[in-house]
Amino acid sequence: MKYLIAGLGNPGPKYELTRHNVGFLVLDQLADKGGAAFEIDRHAEKAEFRHKGRFIHLIKPTTFMNLSGKAIAYWLQELKIERENLLVIVDDIALPFGSLRLRTKGSSAGHNGLKNIELVLAGQNYSRLRFGVGDEFHKGQQIDYVLSNFTQEEFDLLPPIIAKANDMILSFCTIGAERTMNHYND
Repeated sequence: MKYLIAGLGNPGPKYELTRHNVGFLVLDQLADKGGAAFEIDRHAEKAEFRHKGRFIHLIKPTTFMNLSGKAIAYWLQELKIERENLLVIVDDIALPFGSLRLRTKGSSAGHNGLKNIELVLAGQNYSRLRFGVGDEFHKGQQIDYVLSNFTQEEFDLLPPIIAKANDMILSFCTIGAERTMNHYND
């Protein structure tokens, strides 16, 4: 079985530790855990490893957040991976910092990366792991907030949350979305 795990974010050092790039941060840790290294490939940085007989393909789109669907659609087709084996890791301001929620479908909730994926895949039926980054911003400051770096306090709290996100991803790949949601979702 093959899986495509797409962490959303923006390429480049300017965005590296921003809230919007939490998908990239999660996949960096997962690649390390799987003994894999990212290499530049078509529309993404890509890594792969095996886990319990599954082939897990990781991508960090280089198309920028608002065009994430292009990279995801390309790699789904190129690797011949079924949509039910796609998992997108995304920041979510509607969840408190550090909350993790796996969903098998749902709206974009205004997230431009998810909007583009919905447009390109022609639907909302794909799994996503929503990583709460909180909503500590003033009205109209949402873009500045998600494109700013985590505070030092948040950054210090990230390692166990990212580790849990990695456990959820591996669980998704081995026991499926429903059982993973039952076990991990709050």
